[in-house]
Amino acid sequence: MSNIILGKNQYGKAENRVVRIYRDSPRHEIHDLNVSTCLRGDFSAAHLTGDQSRVLPTDTQKQTVYAYAKQPGISTIEDYGLALARHFVNDVEPVDAARIEIDEYAWQRVVVNGSEHDHTWVRRGQETRTAAVTVDGDGEWVIGGLKDLVILKSTGSEFAGFLTDEYTVLEPTHDRVMATSLIAQWRFTTTDVAWDELYDGVKARMTEQFAVVQSLALQQTLFHMGKAVLESYPEIAEVRLSAPNKHHFVYDLTPFGLQNNNEVFHADDRPYGLIQATVTRDDAPSPGPAWDLQQGWLA
Repeated sequence: MSNIILGKNQYGKAENRVVRIYRDSPRHEIHDLNVSTCLRGDFSAAHLTGDQSRVLPTDTQKQTVYAYAKQPGISTIEDYGLALARHFVNDVEPVDAARIEIDEYAWQRVVVNGSEHDHTWVRRGQETRTAAVTVDGDGEWVIGGLKDLVILKSTGSEFAGFLTDEYTVLEPTHDRVMATSLIAQWRFTTTDVAWDELYDGVKARMTEQFAVVQSLALQQTLFHMGKAVLESYPEIAEVRLSAPNKHHFVYDLTPFGLQNNNEVFHADDRPYGLIQATVTRDDAPSPGPAWDLQQGWLA
């Protein structure tokens, strides 16, 4: 019989909800985060014999997340994630590697009498900004990103010339609504980055391409979005995109004696096509553990 051994393992504290408000001036600032920590190293004794002597409690990780929100504080989620990961690797002896995953929820100031209010916000309902930071003895890796960016264009999209078989009923079209709820992640080659400025630029490049490309397929649009980002930002090595096709089907109004010239649609939420692509430089440096997941399962 084969021997049974322990495989890859890791542990951490998932989804710590951290709200940091800066109150050192009359105009307050807010950072609203969901922070997950993950530690990697030789924790085999905990699994094999229940020996916890090398295990830093997940509760301690939670406390560290909140303490670091105060000092050194949160300027950007990338810098905050780097500070946490460096602490766990450099200051906790059994830890060989740390991964920090962060979602940031955006808030928009309430306008009172034409001016932004100093300490009142409403939740902004666009995308969620994300970051994933990995630090180990060999280096540091940062992945920026966004998720739940819902974007739609009412024309400028086609789908025709596709493979058919005896089960194909879909009709080709040269004028359709194209919509998605985009997830995008981009891997940096350095940590010397103007994080906020670059995030805004990446989002702008991607949404511009979604708008202007005469799309023969969502796959084509995703490639152009990733290509535009890489052409604009040499500090990014690759872009990964995941785009569910949020289908909009022309509704049949003929029973009511009405024509429907691509004007009234049924928005169908499932099932949906899921298109995913990586756009990368041919000389991109190795990703190392940058894409090794924390939430979900081990790569």
